[in-house]
Amino acid sequence: MKQLNRWQSAAFLVGGALMVVGAGCFVTGFMQHVACWVFLVGAVMFTLMQSMQTYEGRNIAIRRLRRIMSLANILFLLSGILMVDTVYHFLLPLFRNSSGDGYYNYIQFVYNKWVVLLLVAAILEVYTTHRISSELQKEA
Repeated sequence: MKQLNRWQSAAFLVGGALMVVGAGCFVTGFMQHVACWVFLVGAVMFTLMQSMQTYEGRNIAIRRLRRIMSLANILFLLSGILMVDTVYHFLLPLFRNSSGDGYYNYIQFVYNKWVVLLLVAAILEVYTTHRISSELQKEA
């Protein structure tokens, strides 16, 4: 695995910390208008730095795990976007034009669904991080 330099590692850690702080503040209701943006900025930093860690080897298992990790990164970003939507409702007009029950469809399919995406992304991230670590130890 390609290692990040000092500044990239710092950005990676800061992005992860911003995600935790943003999600924690959002869940507790503390300044949700700011917390959603803090989470989204942290998710962008985290995913960018993690995507810079490339694997040039030939191990198929690690390549598969990296693809799963990329899916988790996409879910982190979508979670951040849906968190911002929970505060500002920018997707609501798309549902109002669809039918008379547009608001209820929005509540059913979009509103607060960031929690599910975040949970799935976190589980995938923990799994892939652990497995990549063990595969790299086997390889060495």
